[in-house]
Amino acid sequence: MTRPLIDIQNVFKRFRHTEILHGVSLQVQPGEIVGLVGPSGCGKTTLIDLIVGLTTPTSGSVTLDGEQAPYSNARKTLGYMPQDTALYEDITAFDNIRFFGALQGMSKRDIADSAARSLKLAQLQNSERTVVRTLSGGMKRRLSLAVALLSGPKILIMDEPTVGLDPVHRAALWNSFRLLADQGAALLVTTHVMDEAAHCDRVAFMRDGTLIYCDKPESITAHTDTVSLEEAFIKLVCREERGGLHA
Repeated sequence: MTRPLIDIQNVFKRFRHTEILHGVSLQVQPGEIVGLVGPSGCGKTTLIDLIVGLTTPTSGSVTLDGEQAPYSNARKTLGYMPQDTALYEDITAFDNIRFFGALQGMSKRDIADSAARSLKLAQLQNSERTVVRTLSGGMKRRLSLAVALLSGPKILIMDEPTVGLDPVHRAALWNSFRLLADQGAALLVTTHVMDEAAHCDRVAFMRDGTLIYCDKPESITAHTDTVSLEEAFIKLVCREERGGLHA
């Protein structure tokens, strides 16, 4: 097996006297989409912050392409779409892309060459000259994705990327995610929508700061003798509460 592009090993995270993550381990291989699934407050965003280097683990390790934060090399191939959009509202979509591309150290030529591709993947190819504050919430989410895709990252971290999108654009984005994975990228996507999680190669269930199960969607439903990931999650939680989860 090739070296994972995302490698999380026995990570604990504590804020003052509160432990948020309890020994989380997870790997994402090149060409793989892993869905990180769990209710609000379960630790998904904290784990994402650790992966992209916004904070550091209390113990354990996180590496991207074999490198620990602050990722002097891996950051060049890292794309990150945060849960909250971080865009400049009074300039155009293209100007936002040009600005964030420059922050990543991209040349004007590289930005120009990549902008059309990333806007097309985000279904915004006809909105590059539109001022951001006039865009809908869903379009702003897609522009955040276009920014994350600009450098052609081989590691892509997305925190609830389809929030606020209609079903058509949601499906189109998942098709784009699959295309990126087919080209060798490693994608980690947080969601609490079980229908979306079914599109992932593997699904990692989180609850109360712990990774309770991780496997292929069809393997999870087979293991729990259920017909949906939502039903499987509920069954795994109940099993864990009874102290009978061994996986």
